[in-house]
This record gives sequence, C-alpha cells and structure tokens, in this order.
Amino acid sequence: MGGTRFIGVFLSRLLVKEGHQVTLFTRGKAPIAQQLPGESDQEFAEFSSKILHLKGDRKDYDFVKSSLSAKGFDVVYDINGREADEVEPILDALPNLEQFIYCSSAGVYLKSDLLPHCETDTVDPKSRHKGKLNTESVLESKGVNWTSLRPVYIYGPLNYNPVEEWFFHRLKAGRPIPIPGSGIQVTQLGHVKDLARAFVQVLGNEKASRQVFNISGEKYVTFDGLARACAKVTGYCIAGCWISGA
Repeated sequence: MGGTRFIGVFLSRLLVKEGHQVTLFTRGKAPIAQQLPGESDQEFAEFSSKILHLKGDRKDYDFVKSSLSAKGFDVVYDINGREADEVEPILDALPNLEQFIYCSSAGVYLKSDLLPHCETDTVDPKSRHKGKLNTESVLESKGVNWTSLRPVYIYGPLNYNPVEEWFFHRLKAGRPIPIPGSGIQVTQLGHVKDLARAFVQVLGNEKASRQVFNISGEKYVTFDGLARACAKVTGYCIAGCWISGA
C-alpha cells in the first residue's frame, strides 16, 4: 500500500532484487517508477519492467476488498496507512495472508524523561499518531501474523517531509534557525535506506511475528547539534544564524 514517494521507493527495489513479485497499490497520481540518483539506466529499466501496479483509492473499501481478493496476495506492506479502518478491508480481502507488515511511528509513545523508548513503554492514546496505534491493536485482535516498525525521524533522498531539508534551507538563506526549548533535547534520525532494509528483514522472520520494533539510528543528537551538523557538512556559517530558546 503506497510505494511511490519515499520509503516504498527504496523498499520495492530491495524486494524486487530479492526475487519477489511486487505490486504497488496507489491512486496513480505519481509515476510508479522513477530513476533514482546513482541508478543506472539498466537498473532502472530492469526494475520498471518487474514492478506491477494496482490503481485505486484505499479509502474505497469495496474496491480494496474486491481487487485484493482477486489478486490473492501473500504479504502486505502498508507504508502509508494512518487509520485502523483502512486496514480491515485488506484483512477481509486476504483471509490467508501470510504476513501484514506495517509502518507505524515512534510518535505513539507517551512523553517521558526516560529515553530511549523501548517497545513496552506506555503509549499515548491521544497522540497525533493514535490512528497507527489503533491499527496495531486491530492487527493484534484479528489474530493475523503482523509486524510493526516504529521509526523516529526518517531522512534521506526523496523525503517529502522537511526534516533535514528545513535546516539546510535556513542555513543557505542565512536565516535564523529557531529551536524549541533549550535546544539540548535529544532525538534520533534514521536513514530511509536502512529502514527499507529493516522492512525486508522482518519478512518471513518468525522472530518478528506479532511484534513491534522501534527503529532509528544508533546515535542521539540534540536539536542544536543537528543544526550544527548541517552547517558543518554544507560549509555555511551558523554564526550568522540565530539558535533560539523560544
């Protein structure tokens, strides 16, 4: 489900390279395949020839049921699901599904002074990612073989969320970089290609059955530190920018 914007672009390539037949379910608003930086014409042509497309709106639950049922997929990767009611038609359509692999979010946890979060930490049913939390509950209640990955901040090529890009744009323009709070609060970032590899590694993995996994980079970084790291790699002078405690 999804696969043409960010995470799924890299995941689909890895799956195809491993010999899996991959179908992308999208609305068809973006090209099914796009050539990536550093990807040869031959590699792109080979990938494009093997990827399949099922055009539809996942909010059209009747179409989801009928189309997926007709295809009889073995595994579903749900990369763009946000609400629990988006998952139930998929499960209804595929009663013999071998595995449902879901992209959740580390934003489901209740805020805490004790970091890093572990998978057994208290979750926040009122978080802005509560739909993903509810989805995990539905998957568990249905008794299917499911796996959920909870990434923190994801960065890398094709990122449509202004995570790292925002810092670079501010630095290039010589504009202030307002940082909330003290600036020493820590976070983690993970590269999209590493996340894609993790999604492949849980496929068919018995140890991943009905499990949740937090995933991100190994190191912590403060928000101030992130701004300074971006300045260092670009060569822009952060002294001309303002790091705020606002």
